[in-house]
Amino acid sequence: MNARHARYPFLGEARDAVEEAGVDLARVVDEDDAVVERARERVVGALTDGSVGERARSDRVELLSYPVARVLVSVVDENVLVRKYAQAEADAAHERFTADETDDSELKSVGGDDRLPRAELLREFDLTDHVYETPDGYDVDVPTYLLLSSSLRSDDWRLVNRALDDGRVPVSEPELDTLLREAVRERIEDGLPLSVPDPIEDALEAPATAVRDVLADMDLTREIDTVVPELFPPCMQHLLDQVQRGEHLPHHSRFAITSFLANIGLTTDEIVDIYKVNPGFGEEMTRYQTDHIQGDSSPTEYTAPSCATMKAYGDCVNPDDLCDAINHPLSYYEVKLDDEDDDDLEDWREREDSDDGGEEAADA
Repeated sequence: MNARHARYPFLGEARDAVEEAGVDLARVVDEDDAVVERARERVVGALTDGSVGERARSDRVELLSYPVARVLVSVVDENVLVRKYAQAEADAAHERFTADETDDSELKSVGGDDRLPRAELLREFDLTDHVYETPDGYDVDVPTYLLLSSSLRSDDWRLVNRALDDGRVPVSEPELDTLLREAVRERIEDGLPLSVPDPIEDALEAPATAVRDVLADMDLTREIDTVVPELFPPCMQHLLDQVQRGEHLPHHSRFAITSFLANIGLTTDEIVDIYKVNPGFGEEMTRYQTDHIQGDSSPTEYTAPSCATMKAYGDCVNPDDLCDAINHPLSYYEVKLDDEDDDDLEDWREREDSDDGGEEAADA
């Protein structure tokens, strides 16, 4: 185990070093508090600020905290945690390997040349035969480009907006580094959650509880902007059905469904339209309450209640198997969205627009 392994724990050589050292992960988890604490820092940091935290002074602690962090993520087993953890690790790797290309300061501080040159990173992911250096940057084979850019949301990455040259996509050096970051993220995310033996899971009970507490307090919906009612958790489907049937909802139930709809991307106008079928509908009050929940007329943007709160108020109804594995309605919805093929998802708002268009055509 050396500093390079600690800096880049996702490398095959780092994994081999751990295996060659005969490390017993169960024993590490049970006896090495420093490794477990650093693993907890990696995971909590990924949730709270998108980073894996400060590097441990010990190369051994830093390296071993990586597989323990992956196990901790698996014990908690929340889709949003897997995604955020993999992204944070990939961002840390990206920051380091781009610095390796331009700056020796960090390397001098640890003594020795522990850089990860771009050429080695390409070999690590079997990309050498699919990426070609050019006078202006690099060319990437189209299939490789599509694979690595599939999770990048900016329109700049869409193939239709890129120049093509003989089955290759020209990219700049920073763009290639971004694609390599995505290769790192996919490797880290691959296989998560892991199957964790009971003794190891029991030993990680305290840090797992700490991670769950952070999850419960988080806004889990910063990246959700898709409205597919069929994929809502049972509790929210039930509340939405009540609203649409014109039934009166208690204040806590009204807050739950309104905040949930706001969290997943509905505007105040769209939420107000949903409530219009209710016999007790008052537009002014409904708009005021929704703006308040959205944070438009208050200093706080409210998050939908957790599963524990829903249960406490009697709003948890018809729970299914997935409900047993999550602790927040928004986590449930995110899992359902991730399980669906993006091409099969039809946003409720798009359906409404299509229906309106059809009605206008019929009227014409």
